[in-house]
Amino acid sequence: MAQLEFIDYTPWREEIDGDALQFVPDKLGRPIKGLPTIFWSNGEPWSEANHFSIEKVLSNQGQSTKTALALMKHLAAYANWLESEGLDWRHFPVRRDDRSVVRFRGYLIDQRDRTGGLSPGTTTARMAAVIQFYRHVQAYGLIAKSSPLWKDRMTVIRYHDSVGFERAIMRLSSELAIPNRKRNGLHLEDGLTPLRTEDVAKLMKFTQEQNLRELHLMLSLGILAGARIDTITSLGVKNIETAYPDVQTPGTYRLRVGPGTGVRTKFDVSGELMVPKFLIDNLKEYSYSMQRLRRQDLASEPNRGLLFLTSRGNPYVSSTFNRLMTDLRRNAVADGLRFMHSFKFHQTRATFGTWLMGVAISVAGPKVAVEFVKQTMLHRHERTTFLYVRFLEEAPIKAQMAKEFSQAFSGLLKRDWTQYHA
Repeated sequence: MAQLEFIDYTPWREEIDGDALQFVPDKLGRPIKGLPTIFWSNGEPWSEANHFSIEKVLSNQGQSTKTALALMKHLAAYANWLESEGLDWRHFPVRRDDRSVVRFRGYLIDQRDRTGGLSPGTTTARMAAVIQFYRHVQAYGLIAKSSPLWKDRMTVIRYHDSVGFERAIMRLSSELAIPNRKRNGLHLEDGLTPLRTEDVAKLMKFTQEQNLRELHLMLSLGILAGARIDTITSLGVKNIETAYPDVQTPGTYRLRVGPGTGVRTKFDVSGELMVPKFLIDNLKEYSYSMQRLRRQDLASEPNRGLLFLTSRGNPYVSSTFNRLMTDLRRNAVADGLRFMHSFKFHQTRATFGTWLMGVAISVAGPKVAVEFVKQTMLHRHERTTFLYVRFLEEAPIKAQMAKEFSQAFSGLLKRDWTQYHA
């Protein structure tokens, strides 16, 4: 699969030395540290996409690669899809529906509408990044300008200025743009839904049987403690060692996270994860296992204390973790776990939150339950926590509706209609 890597870029320029052409560092050019670049699975760079990345950084006066990184992550996803479909990004036949970029749009919409798939916001942003890339390569002559990409249209956006006068601006819009429309039905954080209990059991059994120890522990932290990816990948051995028993909840430990602990949280929220004692014990055992110690030996000094390291001793970043999830999905589906086809790691958090809210409501009622779950899951806003309440309230209604609908109409579907024929 295609890889998103980071390089230190130094601009070069051509120079004529007698009759020879040579390239030398361009002293007037601007070097870029940590430039996001894409390489195909065969190791070849995607030169046009990398040129796009360079221009995006330079257009920001070289101050930050943040914008370029966001765009290149979407292009890396496009590159992976192209390779999986055996398509070339320059494939533009006359028939519109056969064009690679049009087919990718259909794929994104399908992923958006699939349970556990892409969120509407990510879908819109990913297609916008691909369109922006194609505009770039066409403007720089990196693709034939006669290539039938898509049809553009001008849209008028009306607004009122600070003194109340009506104004209008014209914006170029592509027919391939995907509107950011909310997915039907109620979903939890990041537009995802929880895993079924039986699917959780199958997933954990699979990682255990496949001896995927590190991945098994990561999934356990998501399912049993509601930890996010960023939190899990920034955990240190010291964080596990300093976890302490919760005197009010036997068999449970408190694990401090957030500012001052070295463990990342969304919005830098400070708090404590509730982690089962047996999982803390397993994490401690893993921290001193030969598997992890070998990885620690390969790590640089600042990263040696991290609990989870790649096989090369590097900390997990989004690209390496995404590869881990891609391999997990592929292998699990091949083993018969069809629900893993669209699995997202964040579903483990949604699964924990749904279970926790259900238990809390049954014991203390909605008001106390919401506050308890909000603190346990480190939610910044209470409205995020209320999603779990609504999800649990709607579930029995949907189940009963499906049951009664089936009872009411199954007889009609099975009825022998031959007696009514003329």
